[in-house]
Amino acid sequence: MAATWTVTNMKRDVSLNSKKDVIRTLYWTCSDNDEEHVGSTYGSAVLDTSDLDSFIAFADVTADKAVEWVKAAIGEEEIKSVEESVALQIEYSKTPKNKTGVPW
Repeated sequence: MAATWTVTNMKRDVSLNSKKDVIRTLYWTCSDNDEEHVGSTYGSAVLDTSDLDSFIAFADVTADKAVEWVKAAIGEEEIKSVEESVALQIEYSKTPKNKTGVPW
């Protein structure tokens, strides 16, 4: 199993320092499954827009580049924590400790 990171949305400034559509926040999900059990979580990452020397036009941003930015913004420790959380969800769903529902 390998966690899959996806950027689901982006918040951007219409204009910033003479650049247009500058991405500020990325909304992401991280998920994994073992065919029968699923784990997932979501969050957001704020990008540092103080230096736009390596600016990429909004229309030219790829899904892979957006995920790269998320991971750079949250850092290795948070990536590890998120992926461990997803893996634990899968493990817990295999042997639940509690249940919900009504008897009727």
